[in-house]
Amino acid sequence: MKLYFEASNFPWAPERYHYAAEQMMLTLFPEERPEYPEGPPPKLLGGEGNAVIFTLHRGKKLTNVSALVFRNQGRFDGVRRFPSEELDRPPEQVYHTVQHALKLAFYKAGSALLGAQPPWGALTGVRPVKLPTRSLLAGDSPKQAQRALEKEYFVSPDRARLAVDCAQASVEVQRSLKPGQVSLYIGIPFCPSRCAYCSFVSADVGRTLKLVEPYLEGLLREVEEAGRVLRDAGLAVRSFYMGGGTPTTLSEGQLDRLLSRCKACLPLEDCVEYTVEAGRPDTITEGKLAVLRAHQIGRVSVNPQTLEDHVLEAIGRKHSAGDFRRAAGMVAGAGFDCVNMDLIAGLPRDSFEGFRRSLESVLDMGPENVTVHTLALKKGSALMEKGGQLPSGEEVLKMLDYSRELLITQGYIPYYLYRQKYMSGSLENVGWAKPGTASLYNIVMMEELHTVISLGAGGVTKLIGGGKLLRLTNPKFPQDYLSSLDKVLGQKAEIGAFYRM
Repeated sequence: MKLYFEASNFPWAPERYHYAAEQMMLTLFPEERPEYPEGPPPKLLGGEGNAVIFTLHRGKKLTNVSALVFRNQGRFDGVRRFPSEELDRPPEQVYHTVQHALKLAFYKAGSALLGAQPPWGALTGVRPVKLPTRSLLAGDSPKQAQRALEKEYFVSPDRARLAVDCAQASVEVQRSLKPGQVSLYIGIPFCPSRCAYCSFVSADVGRTLKLVEPYLEGLLREVEEAGRVLRDAGLAVRSFYMGGGTPTTLSEGQLDRLLSRCKACLPLEDCVEYTVEAGRPDTITEGKLAVLRAHQIGRVSVNPQTLEDHVLEAIGRKHSAGDFRRAAGMVAGAGFDCVNMDLIAGLPRDSFEGFRRSLESVLDMGPENVTVHTLALKKGSALMEKGGQLPSGEEVLKMLDYSRELLITQGYIPYYLYRQKYMSGSLENVGWAKPGTASLYNIVMMEELHTVISLGAGGVTKLIGGGKLLRLTNPKFPQDYLSSLDKVLGQKAEIGAFYRM
């Protein structure tokens, strides 16, 4: 889709508004990719072309931002107005006002042409919960926060209610956090095999087995250095999360060594939540579960994604639904406080009926947490490169609506929510929890409520405090992580420096 900006009246360069325009384009026309032709827009006639022309006109009292959309269905002009005096505010405020108006003008025109409104309306971005959270913290009631989403962003009542429910969980956690608390993530970038939808930094352990032990040794050194820096800065870990990849790809002995080093070095005295992903049933043994229990791991995530064997085959999993059920039985017998299970709506060769069977089977196992993801086509994944037989956006919407209704009737409450680019139907990922079992780490990580220290390959530490956010990144791949380990360890000093500012 060609995107034109009649630039003479826009505050800031048009390039600053590209991201906002692209976000709305992906919401309305997910099959399109942006183009920015040089020169002024041609004289497009109704029904011809595939383009949007953005204009801004400042009047004495009101400023109009217009999006004129041309598609095969015809043409439509969407307009968003705001008081012209808002253009006289500080530059960053002006930018946010204009980009918001641009998105809403584009949304009005595009949804009119399509004859339908997406479930999330004009709301774009990864964290839709931030808006209602801000409203609740400002003193609005949940109903007022929901009405604001529906009126200002055209969010459907069901999605607005979902966002507000998650915002209430976020506010509760935010009010419980204390200065000097952080969360900690440890990444194990190895899996038994690579899933077709995956773009995470993870290596097929069958081909990279020789890297696992050197990687673990490097990670143990990073744990030691992180612990020293955190203690020197007077920081305490509130929640601990080991993810991947698949952490249970490690052997019993390797898991024990890593968790023992964490206990010895990290400031875990006030930690209230320990999570380890045991995501793949082909990595779960009774011995590994015993190691986790011995180290007081209270929450594990065991993720089938689907319980349809033909769908498991389509995504490159090497196990069956029966294998998962046996592994889930082992986990249930190990006596963890909380078990999470993930499902993905929209997987290749899946259907509404297949997703329904998977969800109902998972609920029969009685997990305390269930996370329902929407398939996102990610760069670097086999699905993005090779394609696949995917359910339609309408069918995926049906899957998610069914999951929401069933989970609510089964006593689950939504507690965290996020969205990604290139998701089927521009929908959402939602974490559901039985009362009193919501994951603290998932909330603080997704809503950026406090610092998250990330260790291991691909780790992105987010230092948050004093209205600032600073990212520290580790190299993505295990080989690069090991070759840059001295630099990784030296970078830990920036944590202390951030908290001394």
